[in-house]
Amino acid sequence: MQYEVEVNGRLLHVNVRRVNSHFMVAVDGREWPIDAARIDAHTLSLLIGSSSREITVASDSASGQLIVGVGAVPLSVTVNGRRRWGRKDEGGSGGGPQHVIAPMPGKIVRLLATPGAAVHARQPLIVIEAMKMENELRATRPGVVRQLLVHEGQSVDAGALLLIVAPE
Repeated sequence: MQYEVEVNGRLLHVNVRRVNSHFMVAVDGREWPIDAARIDAHTLSLLIGSSSREITVASDSASGQLIVGVGAVPLSVTVNGRRRWGRKDEGGSGGGPQHVIAPMPGKIVRLLATPGAAVHARQPLIVIEAMKMENELRATRPGVVRQLLVHEGQSVDAGALLLIVAPE
């Protein structure tokens, strides 16, 4: 799965893939093996190579961002799982409609856009909860919400079409 992750204003390209019992995570082309274990609803224990890190994740409802604590250092993070650089059919720089698809199985927690609403690039559209973490799905470019295919409280599978944003 490819993501664009903004950390304290710095945009990173992140690719995550499962390899046997762990993940391979590439950040801007540099790759690490990672084992992850959930400690509680907001805390993960990560084994990155041979070093261990405890990560806390909390949603900041005022800004719509995640506050990720790496040890005692808080970071402001925005994740966009639908940004797949270089693929026009996924809502990148192409002129067709953007199909917002569930990046993982989960439950629709909040709908932040309505049919007919104009949206701008990076605007949050839907909040989906998976593994007790909330993830915002954002518009990749300006447009108008043409179709909303889910409702709050609905469970969805990975790859489910959630909404369509047409170009302006």
